[in-house]
Amino acid sequence: MNEVVESPRTEQSERMLADIEQELSALFRRSRSASLRLARRVHPDMDAAGYALISQIELGTSGGRAGVRASDVAQALGLDKSTVSRGITQLENLGLIERVGDPDDGRARLLRLTATGADSFDAMRAQRQTEFRAILERWNPTDLADLGRLLARLNADLT
Repeated sequence: MNEVVESPRTEQSERMLADIEQELSALFRRSRSASLRLARRVHPDMDAAGYALISQIELGTSGGRAGVRASDVAQALGLDKSTVSRGITQLENLGLIERVGDPDDGRARLLRLTATGADSFDAMRAQRQTEFRAILERWNPTDLADLGRLLARLNADLT
């Protein structure tokens, strides 16, 4: 039997873990703030929650798919259906998304971006990517590769 043996926590390892926790907390705070700024770039009346929804809807319709179910959006974001439903109503009222019939199930409705929503989202994404590239251009390729690899590992471990 393979047994995982934990090494004793040293003062140095405790300090490293505390530093990582602090940096992740700062990153999460900046991420929440950035979500609101990005949402406002899509539509001045959209909130940060709307940004998460529209991003997931856009992702769910990539690759030529007809749309995405609200329940799939809720599951992907870890939200309950009532919360997602309120957000979807807001995005519909802003003219950014629409409900369409599911070609595979006549009873179901799918969500997709409207032309206005897609144009606004694409413009915001292009601006965000330009800003992000400007920041990461200063990094060397090894650091970028390490960051990508370690973020993927962290995300896998968090699931």
